Amino acid sequence: MRILPCGDTAVLLDCDDADEARRWHARLRDLFPAALGACTVLVRGNPAEVRAALGGLDVSAAEPPIGREIEIPVVYDGPDLEPVAHLMGVDPSEVVRRHCGRPWTVGFAGFAPGFAYLTGGDPLLDVPRLERPRPRVDAGSVGLAGRFSGIYPRPSPGGWRLIGHTDVTLWDLDRDDPALLHPGDVVRFVEAR
Repeated sequence: MRILPCGDTAVLLDCDDADEARRWHARLRDLFPAALGACTVLVRGNPAEVRAALGGLDVSAAEPPIGREIEIPVVYDGPDLEPVAHLMGVDPSEVVRRHCGRPWTVGFAGFAPGFAYLTGGDPLLDVPRLERPRPRVDAGSVGLAGRFSGIYPRPSPGGWRLIGHTDVTLWDLDRDDPALLHPGDVVRFVEAR
């Protein structure tokens, strides 16, 4: 792990992988305000104090939080379902089977309020982003990009390959907790009939 300066009120931990980042985040969240990224942790506080605290911490046994299990029904009718199947060398039904076949874990959130980056799916689903992002992606669109899956919480531009959609609301300011998905939550996609 590398400790990088981040202005005069934070440091950035550049970790070797997502598991290490989650362990650091789990260990630090009670000591400093910390935000989790794909393989990084932004730790807010006096940089000298943060660096001093980091030196005495062992994260090898730190357990990232295990969240709730959430089932998301998906209608697999996305405009990129067939192109994704072609990239993978399989039928569209196999893309659906693999997307639903393993639980996904919320690794981190970002891009837009309520957007969760889901990790841990079938390795065959690792497909590149679109060469040209779409100017508008509808809320509820379910996509793939690299090793991640995600659900667009509101209409926005986007470059993920869209394989389906869901009616589940990801971001709702009228809920006590507006975000449905949080790091550590386990998402199970199921095919909506």
